[in-house]
Amino acid sequence: MTTEPQSFEILVVPEHIENLRGASPADRALRSAVVEATGEQGASGYPRYRGQGMEADIDPGSRTIEALLVDGAELDYGLIAMIAPEDRGRGGRSKERRTDG
Repeated sequence: MTTEPQSFEILVVPEHIENLRGASPADRALRSAVVEATGEQGASGYPRYRGQGMEADIDPGSRTIEALLVDGAELDYGLIAMIAPEDRGRGGRSKERRTDG
């Protein structure tokens, strides 16, 4: 029996989020998606998760994203992806925000 999480919420955030001034990374997310385990193993050797336009290989032990495609492409420079904090919950409604400029 596996104890690996069956879903994660991935946040795509600007790389410069070190200076959040009390805000959480989730508050700065440009896009988020809940990804579900596929039962497959990715090229990185970690379990594959997929959902809402994202496909990721995630190390469930360290909650680290080892590989990621967003809408079939790699992230643009200046963006990073992270797993949402556990206290945010999983499976809730995800939101997508885009900024112009």
